[in-house]
Amino acid sequence: SPPYYPSPWIEGSGDWAAALAKAQDFVRQLTLLEKVNLTTGVGWEGEACVGNVGSIPRLGFRALCLQDSPVGVRFGDYVSAFTSGGTVAASWDRGVFYERGYQMGMEHRGKGVDVQLGPVVGPLGRNPKGGRNWEGFSPDPVLSGIAVAETVKGIQAAGVVACTKHYILNEQEHFRQPGAFEDFGNVDSISSNLDDKTLHELYLWPFADAVRAGTGSIMCSYNKINNSQACQNSYVQNYLLKGELGFQGFIMSDWSAQHSGVASTLAGLDMTMPGDTGFDSGGSFWGPNLTISILNGTVPEWRLDDAATRIMAAYYYVGRDTAQVDVNFNSWSLDTFGYQHFFAQTGYGLINEHVDVRGEHALSIRSAAARSTVLLKNTDGVLPLTGTEKFTAVFGDDATDAPYGPNGCSDHGCDNGTLAMGWGSGTSFFPYLITPLEAIKSEATGKGSLVQSVTDNWAYDQITALAKQATVAIVFANADSGEGYITVDGNEGDRNNLTFWQGGDALIRNVSASCNNTILVIHSVGPIIIDEYKNNPNVTAIVWAGLPGEQSGNSIADVLYGRVNPGGKTPFTWGKNASDYGPDLIYEPTDGHDSPQDDFSEGVFIDYRAFDAKNITPTYEFGFGLSYTTFEYSDLNVASTGAGPYTPTTGQTSAAPTLGNSSTDPSDYQWPTNLTYVNKYIYPYLNSTDLAEASQDPEYGVEIELPEGAADGSPQARIAAGGAPGGNPQLWDVLFAVTATITNMGSIAGEEVPQLYVSLGGPDDPKVVLRNFDRLSIQAGQSATFTADITRRDVSNWDTATQNWVISEYPKTVYVGSSSRTLPLSADLDLSSYTSS
Repeated sequence: SPPYYPSPWIEGSGDWAAALAKAQDFVRQLTLLEKVNLTTGVGWEGEACVGNVGSIPRLGFRALCLQDSPVGVRFGDYVSAFTSGGTVAASWDRGVFYERGYQMGMEHRGKGVDVQLGPVVGPLGRNPKGGRNWEGFSPDPVLSGIAVAETVKGIQAAGVVACTKHYILNEQEHFRQPGAFEDFGNVDSISSNLDDKTLHELYLWPFADAVRAGTGSIMCSYNKINNSQACQNSYVQNYLLKGELGFQGFIMSDWSAQHSGVASTLAGLDMTMPGDTGFDSGGSFWGPNLTISILNGTVPEWRLDDAATRIMAAYYYVGRDTAQVDVNFNSWSLDTFGYQHFFAQTGYGLINEHVDVRGEHALSIRSAAARSTVLLKNTDGVLPLTGTEKFTAVFGDDATDAPYGPNGCSDHGCDNGTLAMGWGSGTSFFPYLITPLEAIKSEATGKGSLVQSVTDNWAYDQITALAKQATVAIVFANADSGEGYITVDGNEGDRNNLTFWQGGDALIRNVSASCNNTILVIHSVGPIIIDEYKNNPNVTAIVWAGLPGEQSGNSIADVLYGRVNPGGKTPFTWGKNASDYGPDLIYEPTDGHDSPQDDFSEGVFIDYRAFDAKNITPTYEFGFGLSYTTFEYSDLNVASTGAGPYTPTTGQTSAAPTLGNSSTDPSDYQWPTNLTYVNKYIYPYLNSTDLAEASQDPEYGVEIELPEGAADGSPQARIAAGGAPGGNPQLWDVLFAVTATITNMGSIAGEEVPQLYVSLGGPDDPKVVLRNFDRLSIQAGQSATFTADITRRDVSNWDTATQNWVISEYPKTVYVGSSSRTLPLSADLDLSSYTSS
């Protein structure tokens, strides 16, 4: 990546001015050691949370608590297990996105968490086998962008800082960071290599939405980007994020994703997590080394001031000064009493108050999961069921409890029992897990029906015998994935294939061969190859329930038995073959021990864009989903709003503020005589007045040439495509107001998601791209009006020459319909007054 320096300083743009003023007042009071404490983590297992920075006792400022995850409070008891991001995306419902974010934020707040490590839009989902795709929302940048913006707003409305992650291009788990690969030896972290246009039009898009929504923090990722480590990539952090997108919050490293001290500081990193170079190592790239780098002038103090100010601005922006409570749980133990410093085994006392923060969130989780359920097939209206079916048979271990309970595997690193959450750091404990089997039993037995089950997927004789008796057979099958530090059934984070796990395909075939009314329910992290079942007449219905969270059984029963009319739409494409999706993941070293080079040669053509470009017929297209009723689209109207021209941002920034002048005398930064040292804890203090000796670096003093401009705190030229959080504000000017009439043609009320797509018209553009949507509730026989805006950004392309967004002269068309391939309404867009010559 090209270098870009200096790291832009926060200016309080957008609605950040008040938070900036409070933050600067606070930082002006800090000593150098206190600034270092605020920006450096104390080390893995050093305090109660998965991430903690040092406290500032002099000002009564307690250590900040940073805690996973994007589906709830990781490692906490008496917390909820929310529906995954990749599942709620299927609701296409802004209200669901916001409410889920708000309730997760309230639970983090109630536990004393300052920063929730979520939501996720990286990975975006370049390949469906990517292990952490389920933590994010969708491979479409607009669906992801709207979902992340609403989630950020919800979390931060609860008074907790949202940390949007992982920035950026962390699209697979294999080789995400340096480490040993099987018996091959160490392999450097993968490099995601791509062009500027693809970066802007696809992967950066949802991060821009998160920044515009006010996300207080962004986490830089493990991988390299164009062979520059993400957390010290000055172009990605300084130019794109803080410059062009006008990000006002702070950049924190993923856990051990920092690989340098000065280089990462100058490249825009503001907080290092968990603070130590390796878990429980006691060493740090920052801590005392950051203190030294300021004292010897390698890093200008304004850069540290800016990092501290950004952290505190986010703190005040979400109201942490009024919302904060003491941390009342412990990540390392569920015991009531234990050690405050878990690794050091010191500070014994009360560590877990078992505060119940769930409220009535279960009701919303149940509703969100049901609203996110996608009906893919429904032959002759076999669904909804009545509960009075003569004999209901339920099959599959995915229908029932795991042998060791819902939390029996560390970070859910197994696939036993019903699947309601993937694995890894993006998880939370289940307070309970309602299984499909118990919900179906409750439903049908209450109406006098027979319900029996076989939950051993390999009990072939018993499966066949029961299926032959059934009036209706409901088969549950799943596919799992997660973070790369856990391997499940040979899947090292990423999925090895797109088939069902635990013999699911054989199970479905066995049941459907013996029962001509087989309903398939899928719990999965993403698409699976299911064309066989779509075309099997004995498989009468297919339902995708994703990763529904704690209310799994209740939510699927709500849909199967018709209390909820399904309105979910698939947030990804279901292909017939894994090869349909384009380039595969890299599973083996490709460059010896050096970084595997992952070239994103497909550009913006992922998921439905790739299927459209290659004219591949999917099993189910992006945006598809059936209902128990039907809808008709009519009366498309497109009205131009007469917005003004696009003006590139010009001018210069202010100079970098220096908030206090620290002493340069090393004797002022020595270890306090009265300090009780905690083993392996990261402190900012020096152990010698000789900086070379204090650094413990044999190469200290070797002359290096810092990047040009890295320490320049003078006013800087503004970036043309920037100007406010999210980018140039005129990108959100509304150019067209679109309306259409949606009519419920059936006999029951239902919900429909009209989707607006645009054809940008150029030879290198996708056939269509999603640009807006809404979810409408429509009574039987009634109509509703779909209303959507088309903004300047929606009809623009990134121009690498001018480094700005432009509207090309190619003809553009707007489409409205029920999926990416069912678009009955269309109209030309007259953009002649906006195009660049």
